[in-house]
Amino acid sequence: MTITYIKSGKPEAERAEDDAKVRKIVENTLADIADRGDAAVRDLSEKFDKYSPSSFRLTQSEIDAAMSKVTTRDMEDIKFAQTQIRRFAQAQRASMTDIEVETMPGVVLGHKNIPVQSVGCYVPGGKFPMVASAHMSVLTANVAGVPRIVASAPPQNGEPHPAIVAAMHMGGAHEIYVLGGMQAVGAMALGTETIDPVHMIVGPGNAFVAEAKRQLFGRVGIDLFAGPTETMVIADETVDAELCATDLLGQAEHGYNSPAVLLTNSEKLARETLSEIDRILDILPTAETARTSWEDYGEVILCDTYEEMLAVADAIASEHVQVMTDRDDWFLENMTCYGALFLGPRTNVANGDKVIGTNHTLPTKKAGRYTGGLWVGKFLKTHSYQKVLSDEAATLVGEYGSRLCMLEGFVGHAEQCNIRVRRYGGKNVAYGTAAE
Repeated sequence: MTITYIKSGKPEAERAEDDAKVRKIVENTLADIADRGDAAVRDLSEKFDKYSPSSFRLTQSEIDAAMSKVTTRDMEDIKFAQTQIRRFAQAQRASMTDIEVETMPGVVLGHKNIPVQSVGCYVPGGKFPMVASAHMSVLTANVAGVPRIVASAPPQNGEPHPAIVAAMHMGGAHEIYVLGGMQAVGAMALGTETIDPVHMIVGPGNAFVAEAKRQLFGRVGIDLFAGPTETMVIADETVDAELCATDLLGQAEHGYNSPAVLLTNSEKLARETLSEIDRILDILPTAETARTSWEDYGEVILCDTYEEMLAVADAIASEHVQVMTDRDDWFLENMTCYGALFLGPRTNVANGDKVIGTNHTLPTKKAGRYTGGLWVGKFLKTHSYQKVLSDEAATLVGEYGSRLCMLEGFVGHAEQCNIRVRRYGGKNVAYGTAAE
């Protein structure tokens, strides 16, 4: 068994240095927002976005004005995408039911799925305005029944991005702000004089947004820890190099640090894909970004067997995993660590990102080992409850509870059980002792 790296990316140590620099900047920024509120947010907006309106929150007339700039074709495309995403989210929500069961006579246990009461949805702008992220966060929160949905995105050329505003509004946002980056995340999570804080922050973003969410986790909930976009192509000789290279570079263009990995058992396909990547980079309009990502973070890994490919894929736990082999369903059945799978040559990550209906906010940096991506269930909290309906049940459960509490040394706990054994069972249990 042999695993060969035909091309390797930037060493982990260098990536850690970059993370440390971002961490310090975000820590100072969040402290400034917590201390100075709106003034800090305005300073940051002026510094990074050259944008300082009278109010960062859009009025209904401003929302209408922005939406009027969206072409009919673009509006229809947004509606189509939102229809697909809503249908899948509604099906997911329908799969989550409240339960109530009588586990023994007189003892009723249950749980309720309750929406998070307020959510801040961040939609990235920057070089690529992520219209689709508004669908994925705002619309999904709406299907979950979140009663207050706050959405924020940076300005584009000094004004709100029309299509992003349209997607937010049509998705069900109750408040829309034109704020970008870590200042938007900080303002929504911490609150300012004019922005009430939310209970949860969701949505993708650059390294500073991801780090802000990491530092704010605990004070607020988050969807997941997310870093730069990652993609992996698992392929054998059933597909060609052009398809593999296109799928790798299609995600490498996201940013300068977007890992893209080809995992294959064909050295011929590996070599041809490297050549095809060089060819496409000479004609791709976004090649400046994609080339840097590929040079610094791209990898080509050659394995002997499909079992080795599976093991390497689960160890990397990539965000997007494009599987194009003679056994795609075998990977579906056996892979355990990833963000989302895209099975077969007719499927691609771009459709998943934009329109097909699944959510594109997915775990990165190996987080797929312990969590899935954003979905309607992330906006729901499952809360349990208990009811004891009979004296007999209160006595029986109380006797067991009393003894188990005393086993652990919790006398006060035991007395919670004992008082009910005395009152509802008529039994004489000495104070501070275990029930018989």
